[in-house]
Amino acid sequence: MTEEGFELRFRGRPSSELTLTLPIDVIRSLERVAQTRDMSPEALVKFYVGQSLRIDLAKLSANQVLETTAQVLTRHLDSEEQVSQILEEIRHEAAI
Repeated sequence: MTEEGFELRFRGRPSSELTLTLPIDVIRSLERVAQTRDMSPEALVKFYVGQSLRIDLAKLSANQVLETTAQVLTRHLDSEEQVSQILEEIRHEAAI
């Protein structure tokens, strides 16, 4: 337990190795940025992948909800134009 009153626990997850070939200048940039964040270049790449992956998965989920919404609206409304207007309003309000 820390003095703040909580304890961080990390669960290991099954992992697999992935080999990337990157341009030397990109690797040098990763090393520079990683050094400023007090982390290894490998940890920085994992951070970048995790961050971008969460964003993309959230977008996929939002798109799936919109597709399901469109299917439900199509079953209950006669006008395709009405369905399109409602979906556009949802996209606008949610800024998707």
